[in-house]
Order: sequence, then structure tokens, then C-alpha cells
Amino acid sequence: MKPILVAAAVSLVVSILFTPYLIRVFSKQGFGQEIREEVQSQHAAKRGTPTMGGVAILVAMWVGYLVSHLMGGDPMTASGLLVLGLTTALGIVGFLDDFIKIRKQRNLGLNKTAKLVGQLIASVLFAILAIQFANQNGVTPASVELSFLRDITVISFGAIGFVIFAYVAISGWSNAVNFTDGMDGLAGGTAAMVLATYVLISFWQLRNDCFAPSGPTPGCYTVRDPLDIAVVAAAAMAACVGFLWWNAAPAKIFMGDTGSLALGGLLAGLSMVTRTELLMIVIGGVFVVEALSVVLQIVVFRSTRRRLFRMAPFHHHFELAGWAETTVIIRFWVLAGISCMFGVGLFYADWLEKAMILK
Repeated sequence: MKPILVAAAVSLVVSILFTPYLIRVFSKQGFGQEIREEVQSQHAAKRGTPTMGGVAILVAMWVGYLVSHLMGGDPMTASGLLVLGLTTALGIVGFLDDFIKIRKQRNLGLNKTAKLVGQLIASVLFAILAIQFANQNGVTPASVELSFLRDITVISFGAIGFVIFAYVAISGWSNAVNFTDGMDGLAGGTAAMVLATYVLISFWQLRNDCFAPSGPTPGCYTVRDPLDIAVVAAAAMAACVGFLWWNAAPAKIFMGDTGSLALGGLLAGLSMVTRTELLMIVIGGVFVVEALSVVLQIVVFRSTRRRLFRMAPFHHHFELAGWAETTVIIRFWVLAGISCMFGVGLFYADWLEKAMILK
């Protein structure tokens, strides 16, 4: 428990203190956000607000993770480092995207091909490495089997299939969080709740580890490094909370694609190393709805030449309907909290059922 608390505390302090430094530096360099034409009237005042604040989240997360290990003496693990590596790689893709937007003074950075290639490289490297590094019990960081609350043994992708699946999942989640990042604190607050959920899940997996020294317990979990996964999730959660201090409305800085793509990759990675890939759809329900709203808007418009929503992603639909920005944000946070609670309920109910049956 101590490494988890240390990671969260250090990451929170670093995020809160480092973010205003970035605000000063980025403001001086003129690294300001461009605004979509469709919402110019609502968000005109935000033009020029420093962006690329996701750098603070990444730095705080890494510092919290490293300090936790230095103080606790526990070795770093393949699972933790792979998830952090994936997060950082996608953060770099997002940083390049943000930087191009700033330099060219437009709302479009990397073209779709370049962004997809970046996501492809990060995803494939993660997927290939995640099914390596088996520990003494033969457990690798990720599994080639599809998972819901744990591995579904009858559905196996195989190595090549898993790489394809990982790319689809990672690019899907990174884009979903990116779509959600359109209002002050919306993506950061939602991500913090999802990450807090993964702290609980991975800690529960640690408490019920099939390979614990005391032996397997009823309903135990076959996860390679549950403690280190909890440390990563706690550091990232605290980094988001610290960043939210400055990103809450009215935002002093935006996370940009640097943060949103990184956080999306982080969530995808956590779902794979905790064997909860399908459960993530429940826990990250707000991100799923945001992504689906974009897909539906495109499909309906191309089919009928009419718009299903006033604007996609979904949060802008309510904004254009007259809701205040803070109202949209808070209500979406409420929905995110409900999704997380429902996900935790499903996870615990599964453990309880198996524990009672095995007893």
C-alpha cells in the first residue's frame, strides 16, 4: 500500500507545482491553443491559452513512479514500464501534433496518416513486448486471450491477432480521450476517475493474487505485476488531479493532444495488463459515448446529408443547445463517476461469486 500512496502523493505535488511553470514558459513562447471554427463564438476567449500541458502529466507520472520505487525498494516491473512506455510514446505523437498546430497557427496538426502511423508503431511495440517477459510463473504482462473481468479462455487471438487487437484498442482509446478533450477539465477529470478505478482494481488483484506467497485464494487473479500496475495508475491519477487544479474552468492551460493521446494509451494499456479489456468499455463509458457520437455523426451525415447532433463530439451538442460549459462538464463527470462505480460493482460481484462458489 505504501508505494501506491507515495506515487500518488509525489505525482500530485509535482503536477501542481510544475504545471504553472509550464504555463509561464509556454505563454512566453506563444504556444497557444487554436479554436475550432464551429465553436468560435463560445470559446473565442480561450484562443491563445497555453497548450501541451500533457507534458506536466507525463513528467509528474514518471517522477511519482520512480520516487515510489526509490523509496520503497521494490523493483520496477515489465508491466509498469511497458504501460508507461506506451503512454510516453503516444504523448510524443500528441506533442508533435500540438507543436505543428502552434507553428502553423491552425487547429489541425499531424495529418491523419502521420498520427495513425505514430499510434501504429507505439501499439505494435507495446503488444509484441507485452506478451514477452514471462515471470517465474509463466505469466506475461498481457495475454493473447480476450478479457472482461479476467481472461476469457475460449477466445484467444494468438500472437498476431493480439497485435492487431492491441492496435485497434490503443488507437481507439487514445482517439476517444482526444475527442473528449474539448472543454476545461472534462477529459482530465474523467480520466482521473477511471484511473482511480484502476487503482482499486489492481490493488484488489494484488490482495487476491494467485501467486501470493500464502498461496492462491478463492477467486484469485492471474496478473503479472498487480502492485506495480496500481503504482502506475495512482501516479497517473494524481498527475491528472494536480493538472486539473490549473485546467479546471476557466483553464489556465490545456493538456492538448500531448495529454489526451497519452492518457488514452494509458487506459488501454492498463486494461490489457489487468485483464479487463471489455470492462474498460463500462468504466470509460463517457469516452465511449464521445467516440461513438463522432462515428454516428459521420455515418448519418454521409448517408443522409443531415446531422444527427448539433455538433460532435457529444459534449458540444449540449453546449450548442444552450447549456453552460460548466454544466456540461459537471454532468459528464457525474456520468463518468456512475460508469466507474458500475464497473467496480461488476468487478467485485464477479470476485464475490467465484469466491463463494470455490468456498
